[in-house]
Amino acid sequence: MTFKGGVAAVAAVGQVGTPFSWGGGSSTGPTKGIGRGASTTGFDCSGLTLYAWSKAGVRLAHYTGSQFRQGRRIALGDLREGDLVFFGGGAGDPTHVGLYLGDGVMVHSPKTGDVVRKTRFLDSSYYRPIYRGAVRPG
Repeated sequence: MTFKGGVAAVAAVGQVGTPFSWGGGSSTGPTKGIGRGASTTGFDCSGLTLYAWSKAGVRLAHYTGSQFRQGRRIALGDLREGDLVFFGGGAGDPTHVGLYLGDGVMVHSPKTGDVVRKTRFLDSSYYRPIYRGAVRPG
């Protein structure tokens, strides 16, 4: 039997190449976003993770800060496929989320004008310094 994180990871990787859309994404797939994403069908970062985890039967909020509180905190050394990895935000809520694939790689929807992609974050000069922690949804 496949574990839930693996199901979520396969679902997220299946969306590689899908456009970023601010506010976009639902449990059923890419959607038109809001504001600057209103004319683009795709995912924002939390829309991608909520979609992926919905395929594993887990409901997540469509907000990075809420997802940061939806599950069990996981130490960096204990990351498993499907765990949510969070970045930025200083002392406030994280501002970005990706889904861990293994070997320091995440799949995520980075920003307006970009697409869902895989990124090696553990040795990234951009992502590593702003890493905030990880959560395993339940």
